[in-house]
Amino acid sequence: MCAPAWTWRGRAPAASASSSPARSGRTAPGGWLLLAGAVTLGGCASLPPPGPRPVSSAFTDTGATALGSALAPLAAAHPGLSGIYPLSEGRDAFAARILLAQRAERSLDIQYYIWRNDLTGMLMLDALRSAAARGVRVRLLLDDNNTSGLDDILLALARQPNVEVRLFNPFALRGWRSIGYLTDFARLNRRMHNKSFTADNQVTIVGGRNIGDEYFGAAADLLFVDLDVIAAGPAARAVSADFDRYWNSRSAYPIAALVHDAAAPGPSVLAQRVAAVRAQPAAQAYLDAIRTLPFVEQLAQRRLPLEWAAARLVSDAPDKVLGAEQPQARMSAALRELMGEPRRRLDLVSPYFVPGSETTQSLAAMARQGVQVRILTNSLQATDVAAVHAGYAKRRRALLQAGVTVYELRRIGGAPQQRAGSFGSSASSLHAKTFGVDGQRIFVGSFNLDLRSIDLNTEMGLVIESAALADKLDARLTQVTPGRAYEVRLDTDGKLIWLQHTDGGVVRYHEEPGASVLKRAGVRVLSWLPIDWLL
Repeated sequence: MCAPAWTWRGRAPAASASSSPARSGRTAPGGWLLLAGAVTLGGCASLPPPGPRPVSSAFTDTGATALGSALAPLAAAHPGLSGIYPLSEGRDAFAARILLAQRAERSLDIQYYIWRNDLTGMLMLDALRSAAARGVRVRLLLDDNNTSGLDDILLALARQPNVEVRLFNPFALRGWRSIGYLTDFARLNRRMHNKSFTADNQVTIVGGRNIGDEYFGAAADLLFVDLDVIAAGPAARAVSADFDRYWNSRSAYPIAALVHDAAAPGPSVLAQRVAAVRAQPAAQAYLDAIRTLPFVEQLAQRRLPLEWAAARLVSDAPDKVLGAEQPQARMSAALRELMGEPRRRLDLVSPYFVPGSETTQSLAAMARQGVQVRILTNSLQATDVAAVHAGYAKRRRALLQAGVTVYELRRIGGAPQQRAGSFGSSASSLHAKTFGVDGQRIFVGSFNLDLRSIDLNTEMGLVIESAALADKLDARLTQVTPGRAYEVRLDTDGKLIWLQHTDGGVVRYHEEPGASVLKRAGVRVLSWLPIDWLL
């Protein structure tokens, strides 16, 4: 019997400071001196000693809050189950977070990999500030890989009453972060990819979205096709407990320990930044669109049609970023166990799909044994990381030869608006991470089917026992995807072809559609390099 696809084994080569990102071109003599000085500076920089960090945990006595009271009769009617509602529309996903921040009475626990310094990022920070001002305890935990340019704003937020901000696996050098990769690559190459937004230990949002305009339908040039779920009940409490693990871990540093007083901003820096953002015409158009969403009224009036189902949280331990976890303790092992071995159907949606040789063999063996295996990932045209496409492209032919169905999302110019008139995105790229097995259970979370998610980054998500949600994924792949994606096949000569289904018929491409010759050549070269473990 072949190993199931959920084996997802990968082994990262031992990394060291010498494993720095490749650089090209010549450096002038003066440049060498500058580089040497920068490396010396990086080598001298170090994180502050751990020291005593206040330990805190999620509030458990929140049943009397507005959220708790609203959910109590529903939870009593569905003992042991969690209320689930999928958020596929970006603007709904933004509104859900804002409304939870507004409705919270005791606590907000928030954990993200990316928090953009843009419209939605600033509006979300302002919502946290407002919640803290009315007495809500706010704990914000951000991976430090994407906080460049936010130090002053985050420090100003942390100085508000009732707010704590911690940075996970931080950079010692705040202004020269790339130097950190030269001197501390083994640690900094591992990141916290988790994403959750939890109010009053009663309701949480878990999924693929970070905080930024492209995730919420507010970017002028790009829309990420993504998926979150609202979860209430036991799943929310499990996410709260998992947040505590990360918040109190040795890799979570209070921002005040990293950003020195010399760089301390004034107390009004966040308010000034938010005011400037709100004054922009694009911001007003976006906020007006949010206010008119039917979803907002449903959520505000507690009329969301929740799917009550068994839901289990799977997550990595925070010490994974320190290389201190055992492979059998990784999230991928728990996910494999909970999802089970597919017998009839396996649906995989992963924007960054780098299966590696072992997973490719497992998927191929399943398909040969009669399991319907369908994969949706980004096309070269749509991906925002071409190197990742290289790791996938070299496995594509083997999957097709075994009978796996492969779709690649097109980058659609003039993408359909998200129920918001003329304010929308001009192109789309897949970012959702979801897997379905046998029409019975579904995973939604941050986990990509790549070696980075398996071996390097920490991840989280929910395994939900719901035929209804699994059927929605099936319907999307069966009915919607063919119109939004290329179907990749092999022709009679065994060559790759891409089929685009249009109202006028089927268009065939014999090269990666929408990609230049130079880009295709670059991907081909990258596919020859042993870099899958980095992708």
